[in-house]
This record gives sequence, C-alpha cells and structure tokens, in this order.
Amino acid sequence: MRGETYMDLAVDFMGLKLKNPIMVAAGPLTATGEMLRQAVEAGAGAVVTKTIVNEIRPKVRPRLAALGEGMQNIELYTEFSLEAWEHEIRYAKSHGAVIIANILAHTPSEMADIALRVEKFGADAIELGVACPHGEGLEGLFADPAQLYSFTKSVVQRVNIPVMVKLSPNVTNMAKMAMSAEQAGASAVSAIDTVRAIIGVDLESGRPLLSTYGGYSGPPVRPIGLAAVALISQAAKIPVCGIGGISNSHHVLEYMMLGASTVQLCTSLILNGLDSLSKIIHDLETWLMQHNVADFGQIRGKALQSLKSFEEIKVEPYVAKALQGCSDLSCNLCVRGCIYKAVHKSKFKVTVDQNLCTGCGLCLSVCPDKAFVLEWK
Repeated sequence: MRGETYMDLAVDFMGLKLKNPIMVAAGPLTATGEMLRQAVEAGAGAVVTKTIVNEIRPKVRPRLAALGEGMQNIELYTEFSLEAWEHEIRYAKSHGAVIIANILAHTPSEMADIALRVEKFGADAIELGVACPHGEGLEGLFADPAQLYSFTKSVVQRVNIPVMVKLSPNVTNMAKMAMSAEQAGASAVSAIDTVRAIIGVDLESGRPLLSTYGGYSGPPVRPIGLAAVALISQAAKIPVCGIGGISNSHHVLEYMMLGASTVQLCTSLILNGLDSLSKIIHDLETWLMQHNVADFGQIRGKALQSLKSFEEIKVEPYVAKALQGCSDLSCNLCVRGCIYKAVHKSKFKVTVDQNLCTGCGLCLSVCPDKAFVLEWK
C-alpha cells in the first residue's frame, strides 16, 4: 500500500486526464486485458497495449534474456486477433484503465483501418509502434521521414482520438523524424523504443544468448533515451513521452527536466514486479512536496535551459578541488580514474595538483562522497 498521498500527480497528456504521468509500455506486461487491469491497479496512470496487428505471430521461445542491468527481447506482436482485442480493451476499460493502443501495419491504409477499429473498441489514444528493431528489419518505416509522415497522416485523418508516434533510436536524425510526425498531425511522440542489439554470447556453446537481433532495454539505454527526449523537446512543439531505463523516481524526474510530459516503463517492472510502481509514485510525491513543486509543469524542461550545443561551450580554466577527506580508505576511484595523475591520496586526505589537473570533471562523478568541485583556477 502507498500510504498518504502528498501531492497531486495528475497530468493532462494529449488531452487525456491521467492520475499520474507513469505508463506501462507496450510489451509483455500489457498483452491481455487482465494484465492491463493489473497495471492500472498497481498505480499506472495509463497503459499501452502490446502491439496490435492484423497478422498474428506465435511467440518464439526463448525470447527474453537479461544480462547485468540490461535485457534483450525478440518478442514481436500480440497473439490475439484484432477482433479479440475488443474484449480485452473493453474489459480493461471497465476497470478504469486509460488505454493507448499500440498498433503496426504494412501500409498507411492498413494502419488507419486498425486505428479505426481499436478506437471503436474504446481505446483512448493510439501509439504507432513503428520502431521495432527486429522482425521487420532495421531499414524500415521508422527511418524514413516521408514514410512516417504518410503513415501518421493516414491515421490522424481517420480517427478522433490522439495519435502518438513511437520513435526508434536506430536512426541518424531523430529530430527530423519527430518533426515529420508533428507535421503529419501527431499529438505526441514517445521515445525511445529499444536499441538494436545482441546481448551476449554463450562461449561454451558458441551461440548468441538469443537467436536473432533484438531490442535492448533497461538502465544501460537511459542515457540514449534522455538525449533523445532532450533533442525532440528542442526540435518539436508537441509533447514527448520518455522511455528507456526508468526504474525509480529520480529517473522519471530526469526525463521531465529534459522535456518529457509523461514516461513509460517496462523492463524494470518485468525484473522488479508491478509492485515497484507504488514506490516510484510515492517517491515522486515526496520529492515534489520537499521541493515545493505544485505540478510537473514547474520542472518540465528545466534542464534544457543549461543544455548547450558544443559550439556554445566556452573553454574556461576550471580545475578540480577536494573539499573534504575520504570516508573510505580502500576507495581509490578518483586516483585510478585521473588520467592526468593529478589526484593524490594519503590515508584519508585527498589533494589535487592543480598544475596537472585539466578540469575534465571525472573525479566529481566517480567519487561516492561527492568530495570534489570544479573551481576557477
């Protein structure tokens, strides 16, 4: 149980009134109406269905592999027919779910037809799931701005509910893709889908851990997701839903400060359970209260204000300075990590030779005690 609610986490996203900005992403956790219900009861503000298509494909086995904090999946689409999704959506709606139907098709007209059907089933919005890094191959719809425009426009013209486009990280110009979706009438974009990957190889058998290229997700892809959300937020005017490596409230707030209005989670919920949603929501409430933030609009895009292009950065004579002693005699992360040999440690005392320091800043991020600052030389 979550206990007392401190703050109102409600958001308006694409005209949808959500109790909080956290959604469960399209994938293994949203494959049935019952699973959608469970996600909502766990606290999700909205749920995104597993990808709905006209052609049903059986699940391959095995299809999920975790290594360290990351996970690869080679799972494709729903095992339910389009017709069967009417019952699944209506069932979840009857339990209070805000449902975004993730759909995929091979032509603009087919995509629009599926969108029209799920709208009639009761879906509150559409997400175009065009970014899958496996199954359809890397060179597909998600990498072509003109095709993305055509597919998006076809759906937007046919339905009366919001349309969101899920963008792939496996492209050379994500800003151009986001602007193409915006120009076609999309109400929002979500980013990022999984990263094309092979998670590893079993050295004894000489075989990859999964039998084909798949989508990589989890904490290792969060920096890619954060950069994508920031880039899209600077390039386009429509709202952004941040996806990639989110497992706690800190991650949610990072995405929002880089421009996201909402977020989607999947991998962390698979590995930690749907119950972990309650802690994320509670911690968000606590952070907002502690920082006197009345709503997410006050922090959305805050970090973009100090995000510069490389050309805007001025070369200034900063050097590192140790503010305090070290609490862990066995920790030498700062010493080992200083490629300029400027950091020295004697027992619990840490010093920086400012004649050798070039102000790279690595010691600030590797020190668990946060004992370093950069100062003007």
